Amino acid sequence: MIEMKVAGIALDAITRSPIVLLKDGTERRALPIYIGQDQAKAIIGALEQQKPPRPLTHDLIVNLFEAWEMELEKIIIHSLQDNTFYAVLCLKRGETKKEIDCRPSDAIAIALRTDSPVWVMEEVIADASIPVDRDADERERKAFRDFVSNLSPSDLIQRGGGDPDNS
Repeated sequence: MIEMKVAGIALDAITRSPIVLLKDGTERRALPIYIGQDQAKAIIGALEQQKPPRPLTHDLIVNLFEAWEMELEKIIIHSLQDNTFYAVLCLKRGETKKEIDCRPSDAIAIALRTDSPVWVMEEVIADASIPVDRDADERERKAFRDFVSNLSPSDLIQRGGGDPDNS
């Protein structure tokens, strides 16, 4: 799993649909997730630390967690199926832990309100992320190609820990 941060909300240029954008710690990969208007407002409100006069749905959920002495340890965006992301809330109360199915947009809105980390499975990132820093990616690929092109078979044997003929 890779921890991601909410970079912000964007609008799809064609459909004008809101997208929540998550970025990894190196800010080299971004994961765009299409969300609804209401969830976009809830995420923006949390990012801007707005306090509504009355609790909205995500605030109510956080209030319930507090009233029942539950802690949101983290959220996990764990799969992508048929262009739909799936997430869970990882809750803890005393020694009891539960995972609750949740839309990623709702999970993110709640995580922002509780300062809980957002984790994404590597396979989801591999399937749906976009490069942010193409130059850094290309430099990394070039460095790897240079490294491999300068290896000899004896280097591989030495690095592998021994002579394969004496196994």
